[in-house]
Amino acid sequence: MLEFDGLHKAYGGNQGLQGGGVTVAPGQMDGVCGANGAGKTTTMRIAMGLARADAGQVRWRGQPLDEASRQRIGYMPEERGLYPKMKVAQQLAYFARLHGLTAADAAAAAEHWTERLGLGDRRDERVEKLSLGNQQRVQLAAALVGRPEVLILDEPFSGLDPVGVDSLAEALLEQCRNGVPVVFSSHQLDLVERLCDAVGILARGTIVASGTVPELRAAEGGRQLRVVAPDALHGWAGALPGVRVVSEQRGDTLLELGPGTDDQAVLAAALRTGRVTHFGWREPTLVELFREAVAAPAVAA
Repeated sequence: MLEFDGLHKAYGGNQGLQGGGVTVAPGQMDGVCGANGAGKTTTMRIAMGLARADAGQVRWRGQPLDEASRQRIGYMPEERGLYPKMKVAQQLAYFARLHGLTAADAAAAAEHWTERLGLGDRRDERVEKLSLGNQQRVQLAAALVGRPEVLILDEPFSGLDPVGVDSLAEALLEQCRNGVPVVFSSHQLDLVERLCDAVGILARGTIVASGTVPELRAAEGGRQLRVVAPDALHGWAGALPGVRVVSEQRGDTLLELGPGTDDQAVLAAALRTGRVTHFGWREPTLVELFREAVAAPAVAA
């Protein structure tokens, strides 16, 4: 298990992290979501020994991470940690050697990952000559080339086109199938929802929600009813008993129904307004769950 347990970190008077925790099992992929400044990068920097926690621990297989265990982690920082004037293959072989591979194994690993991530025809180019998307692929290859036991990735999909996203996603899923725990941060919540076994949502320096996407949906009330009635007056559903209006725009209304509320009664009310072109249940997206989770608590008057 990879465990982030009760991390606290302050920068002067600012609390960067205020506790909470995430546990990633072998072969599991976890996504960490949060607004800018929520503490995602700080969490990962603490794991890699690049920042010191004021309290709490990051553990791998029950033991606090140390220099030796960090050598077995594939780490991808948000800001690229590459040598711009080194050639791609040369650089990857160098990083593999830092992780303990022999020269022959390092060269073979560099060749494998350049081909695997679509960089085969770029292996003899300097990194500074590559596009930002290809530099991102090199950064991922650098995290993978040392045969890691754990992957910790900060915004790995940033700057990638759809083909690059698919290539990276498949590489990460392959690592999971081999039993490697993967944790990554991302603002691209559609990718987190598609790829991850579990999600942790950071807000104001603490984990405010965690679990699988179905678990997060259940915590927020589960399914929502979408009604599209183009001729309806705004607010038509607001007075219906047992109904909460989640959103309403140009006849497209999203509702939450309380226990025992009859969806057919809602349909009948919608039909009284005129045409109904869509009526059906939907699951809230991770974007909607994220907004609910990070919303600041109401301040009492």
